[in-house]
Amino acid sequence: MTKNLFASALFAGVAAGLAAALLQFWLVIPLVLEGELFETGTRVHFAASLDAPVQSPAGPAEGLTQDVSRHVLTSAFNIVAYTAFALILVAGMALAERLGHPVTARQGLVWGLSGFIAMQLAPAVGLPPELPGMVAAEIGARQVWWLATALATAIGLGLIAFGNNTALAVVGVLAIAMPHIVGAPHLDTYFGIAPPELSASFVAHSLGVAAASWAILGFIAAWSWTRGRPAE
Repeated sequence: MTKNLFASALFAGVAAGLAAALLQFWLVIPLVLEGELFETGTRVHFAASLDAPVQSPAGPAEGLTQDVSRHVLTSAFNIVAYTAFALILVAGMALAERLGHPVTARQGLVWGLSGFIAMQLAPAVGLPPELPGMVAAEIGARQVWWLATALATAIGLGLIAFGNNTALAVVGVLAIAMPHIVGAPHLDTYFGIAPPELSASFVAHSLGVAAASWAILGFIAAWSWTRGRPAE
């Protein structure tokens, strides 16, 4: 069982990590490269006066062929991160089956999307993905809130999915809502470095890529886990 758990997690993590890297190269990294131009002051998104011409064309100044080592490290990080997520996911599947909730490959999609909700969508409600150069609250406070939100959301989803009575479901809903009731740490004012249109695209693309990657992770993890599971 342990061997199957680690093998399933590794297989799913590598597959989802590579898929995430490819999607990021297509949809996210070009926006990051463009955001860095505003971070360094190479571009500005507002005119000095009403009569000044447009200063910043849309699009990154250089393609993805630049700084290959950086993109290789990004791919490696994706593989490591999604393998770690897969270990948690498959361990949860194993526990669910011990508690009498069999897991199928199709249900793995739900597991994967639940992981996306807990680890990325729920924290993004208070702390959306940030382009390079964006000014934000102190990083320690943001990390604590992000971790608390991810844990509370995961626990809440588990109580809703596997709780055997209405009271546990209500507790699950409250657990999911609590971090947002407390509120994420934010500054008292806004700082505009990158264009708002670019920031909005970055948030949407980042979350879209994450959702697709988690769905792939959940499906492959469940498929691999069920194939390696001993026949009853």
